[in-house]
Amino acid sequence: MSDAAPALRFDKISMTFPDGTEALDGISFGVSMGEFVTIVGPSGCGKSTLLRIASGLLEPTSGRVEADRERIGYVFQDATLLDWRNVQNNVELLPQLHGFPKAERKRLASEAIELVGLTGFERHYPKSLSGGMKMRVSLARTLTLAPPLFLFDEPFAAVDEITRQRLNEETQALFQREGFAGLFITHSISEAVFMSTRVMVMSARPGRILSEYAVPFSYPRQAELRFDARFGELCGEVSVALEGAHASEASDD
Repeated sequence: MSDAAPALRFDKISMTFPDGTEALDGISFGVSMGEFVTIVGPSGCGKSTLLRIASGLLEPTSGRVEADRERIGYVFQDATLLDWRNVQNNVELLPQLHGFPKAERKRLASEAIELVGLTGFERHYPKSLSGGMKMRVSLARTLTLAPPLFLFDEPFAAVDEITRQRLNEETQALFQREGFAGLFITHSISEAVFMSTRVMVMSARPGRILSEYAVPFSYPRQAELRFDARFGELCGEVSVALEGAHASEASDD
């Protein structure tokens, strides 16, 4: 774990919705610059709720969040592109909303488009893009503001496995280059281990942190890492912990 001050810190976060549903119970951890932390857990355990609390879209029932909410990048499962805007104009959206001059937002968008490998597609509209390309546009749009903290809510769940692996590699390359703090949500154990510096396993609802695993592999990580015995062993350890979370869920039922 980095010695730097956390870009994001949860301090005893609990969340109970108005209908009485307990989503989170006593979540405490931080994510520092240069850390990529992934959370896995059973469906409905409060992973996405935790991201919404981090961003300020939800206020917790109790506990505190420390983060610069004016400079958070949020990448959703859906690319959330505007169909009537081409790639260039979609990527320029955030700088435009922040009042950047036209020349500046064009420059920032062009740089971000190049970073995600979409140079040459600036005039294409979302309907002509593949699912993977749409997610690259979403990443580029967020990169324009150079946020120190990225929140990823299962961003690659809707694409095919080959595209997903390629996006994993490209996102971790961006992470290495930009050095942001990343908090990533996924149901894929191999994706979690491949992407992360730390993997955290959450319990069934109400979500608690059950276990934490440091990922020892250096960046950049190549596709072949997925076939490394040590990679498989770590995925197995996380899988056992996740099975325990599911078993707890079943016993509660």
